[in-house]
Amino acid sequence: MQKTRTKKLRYYLKWALWVLLVQIVLVNVSASIYAYKFTHFYDSPVPAQSSQNIFNKTWRLFAGPRFYKLAQEKEPLFPCKNISFRTPDNIPIEAWYSTVDSAKGCIIFFHGIAGNKTGVEKEAAMFREWGYNVLLVDFRGHGKSGGNTTTFGVKETEEVQKAFEFARVKGNKKVILYGVSFGASVCIKAVSENKFQPAAVIADMPFGTLHNHFQSRARTLGFPSEPFAFLVTMWIGIERGYNGFSQDVAAYAKNVKCPVLVEWGDRDRYVVRDEVEKIYKNLSSVNKKLVMYPGADHQPLLEFDPDAWEIEMQAFLRSLPG
Repeated sequence: MQKTRTKKLRYYLKWALWVLLVQIVLVNVSASIYAYKFTHFYDSPVPAQSSQNIFNKTWRLFAGPRFYKLAQEKEPLFPCKNISFRTPDNIPIEAWYSTVDSAKGCIIFFHGIAGNKTGVEKEAAMFREWGYNVLLVDFRGHGKSGGNTTTFGVKETEEVQKAFEFARVKGNKKVILYGVSFGASVCIKAVSENKFQPAAVIADMPFGTLHNHFQSRARTLGFPSEPFAFLVTMWIGIERGYNGFSQDVAAYAKNVKCPVLVEWGDRDRYVVRDEVEKIYKNLSSVNKKLVMYPGADHQPLLEFDPDAWEIEMQAFLRSLPG
């Protein structure tokens, strides 16, 4: 009798271990596919919005998102020149450059992940009205720029540096970086590397870490954030050749000494309060300000509250020397 029970116990234990092993394999397969798709962009037209039922959401979490380059860009709202430059690894980067008479300086704009330069066009138009030249950049793998991959900020700092150098060559003495979401995080990282020093940084909704970002994406889909976030971050590092867990914007912020304006909406689905407050707290800047927009999600803050946005921007510009 005892032998029979022991035999049954071993049988069930063996099957339990096999089930656990299969689950571990499937979860890692899912994470590796998600990581690949999250860093690769497709040239095809964006398909119609799919159903958001539980089966489609589950498949999206398992198979990952499918991002598109959004290379079709409407004509800008203001006159500008198409300019281009190349990264050290010879990727062509496309941008719009627009000038005004007797410019006070130049604002360089960087969009969010899976977006393009048209996503910051309205903000640029406002700064033109206030007397600033503007430069709007498509990151690698986005818009009309070359490539079909992103390093999620590891190499995109090269675009920021190249754009800064272009603005200075054009005679702009005061150069301000304006980044949104992914673009904001890249700007902070670029300045922290201390290869150049802008007059200021404006950072809308910067994410804290790559790991945090995937935790938020899982929650947005209605699923537990772990071990999904950990595994996707790990697999991005394996596939792209860097440590995904080292992407820490709050750590980069400690090396940023120029004036910084950080903006964030308290309903942001992708960036939680702790992330943005930690980034702000770590900034070494003497002149820094954190502005929160009650009720705003992860969205253009100019469109959400134009009056508040204009008041904060104007006040920040007045606070800058020169």
